[in-house]
Amino acid sequence: SLLAQTAASLNAGCNLELSYGLRSNVFTHIPKALAMGNITLQMLRDRVRPLFYTRMRLGEFDPPGMNPYSSLDLSAVQSPEHRNLSLEAAVKSFVLLKNARGTLPLRAQDLLGKSLAVVGPFADNPRVLFGDYAPVPEPQYIYTPRRGLETLPANVTFAAGCREPRCHWYSRAEVVSATGAADVVVVCLGTGIDVETEAKDRSDLSLPGHQLDLLQDVVL
Repeated sequence: SLLAQTAASLNAGCNLELSYGLRSNVFTHIPKALAMGNITLQMLRDRVRPLFYTRMRLGEFDPPGMNPYSSLDLSAVQSPEHRNLSLEAAVKSFVLLKNARGTLPLRAQDLLGKSLAVVGPFADNPRVLFGDYAPVPEPQYIYTPRRGLETLPANVTFAAGCREPRCHWYSRAEVVSATGAADVVVVCLGTGIDVETEAKDRSDLSLPGHQLDLLQDVVL
């Protein structure tokens, strides 16, 4: 029963339940468990104390003027120092699986006057570029692959091919048109939280929907 689960959880040392959206949370049964003697008041205090200690250290109970985090806004979060640090972290986290014939890195001087196509459902959609437990993205501050590649001295063409990562609907003509005369093609595929996230797993590792068709149309 939930009452027994509540007592067992507290006795085991648990003091925080991730239960957003649940209709009957285990910890809502704490008052009844306490009244029936399944847990003691001292145990309850021991479990609650570190939670409030942490919240006090974070300044949650202080006047806003005393909390240094209260004054932070986009001018701080999007400062050049923070953006440069984010760029450094992104560059250092890349995983290069294969680099046939030294295709990478793309150098601006080598692309001068050439045609570059960027295609795929992840090519220019800021929303799908973030994983689970990410903040709500502000599109104006996000450099999608298309936006980033358009800073290069190349003639950039774009085609999503699919409206969303599941790629149930696919426009082959759109992709072929964008890539037909391109010297370089960047294909942006994947899953994203539309396809898999916490409590929503995939049964296989295949590309969703028609994404493989999109890739084959570009490569073949």
